[in-house]
Amino acid sequence: MTAVDRLRRTIRARGARLAGAARGEGGAERSSDRAHRLDDPRRELRPSVRAVDLSVRYRGGEGHAAADALTGITFDIAPGETLAVIGEAGSGKSTLATVLAGLTSRTVPRGPEITGGSLEVLGVDVRHVDRHGDDQLELRVGHVPQDASAVLDPHLTAGENVALPLFQRNPKLAKKVAGGIVAEAIDAMHLTLATIPMYPHELSRGQRQRLAIARALVLEPDLLVADEPTSGVDATLRSSILDHLAEVQRRRGFAAFIVSSEIGEIRRLSQRLAVLHHGSIVGMGGIDEVLGAPTHPYVERLAALSRG
Repeated sequence: MTAVDRLRRTIRARGARLAGAARGEGGAERSSDRAHRLDDPRRELRPSVRAVDLSVRYRGGEGHAAADALTGITFDIAPGETLAVIGEAGSGKSTLATVLAGLTSRTVPRGPEITGGSLEVLGVDVRHVDRHGDDQLELRVGHVPQDASAVLDPHLTAGENVALPLFQRNPKLAKKVAGGIVAEAIDAMHLTLATIPMYPHELSRGQRQRLAIARALVLEPDLLVADEPTSGVDATLRSSILDHLAEVQRRRGFAAFIVSSEIGEIRRLSQRLAVLHHGSIVGMGGIDEVLGAPTHPYVERLAALSRG
């Protein structure tokens, strides 16, 4: 079976389900989805993300003990706003990004389990998400994990990986239209068009990461969740990619949750910062506000590093 055949089979299997999630059985838009349209005034009244006293843990099994990952996390992200998160390794940054993308024990094998509090993403109750809610998140959340291989199908070319979400949303999309969208998305990430027929294993880590960003943005999501989006990307390209992300977000007005380990990168993307330490938020607010008046020893260390 060729890669194109696999793509078509995937589209048939998932496209109808995801297209049905966007519209009702008779083709009419669902009333719950109309509430999220850009011209609906109610959209501005609700945050894109709301976490209240959120606690998350990983279940034990196969030689691994159960472990608490996040405790008592509370924050909002308004439509069009970016919240950047920083913290040392093991602080829970990637786990928080994972659950915001809807990847929990209810939707993926061995995913993190929400054990306390609540998490609402784009109107979906992630703690108690059902099949329809899961489909909505997949359509409306762009996810860039720290390891791009988690979202790139190794059996599909770079172009097919970026095109797949387009066909999942609209299986009848003209190939010529899809090809133009894919070429534009790939070019915006400073990847040559020669990348399009290549497979993920033929690309460098940085190229795969940029491909994952292109894939995450291709559906013009309502929320972007990016975990170290420039991980592995050549230093000479990072600034332009970060600037592109910031410009696209300003133009399209989506909310964003960005994980980074560098204050310099965070300043390019956000004015608001959350600091995670051992699974809890120990600093929250404007970047200068948090670093200028630290209230926790770890934040003090970050402030000292930022002053250089």
